[in-house]
Amino acid sequence: MKSLTSFRKKVYTVVKCIPCGETKSYSWVARKAGSPGAARAAGTALKNNPFVIIVPCHRVVRSDGSIGEYALGAGLKKKLLETEKYAGRNKDKIKRTG
Repeated sequence: MKSLTSFRKKVYTVVKCIPCGETKSYSWVARKAGSPGAARAAGTALKNNPFVIIVPCHRVVRSDGSIGEYALGAGLKKKLLETEKYAGRNKDKIKRTG
């Protein structure tokens, strides 16, 4: 994390707080990171996210609700979002082990 800019650190911190099954816009992320109007910069930061397991950048979509870009492919982004929404709606039906 040392080599990350202050803005990127803020973006990743904000995105880590988006709950599973929910989405937020790039402009929402930029505002929460303290830089309203920096939606494109937030998108660029997420495009270069080195922590995809920890920072769920797939939960960030365009302001119009469309999927937007994803470094691992828009198809995978859509699948991840659908899976999270299914799991959220059916959490009582999904058997957890361990």
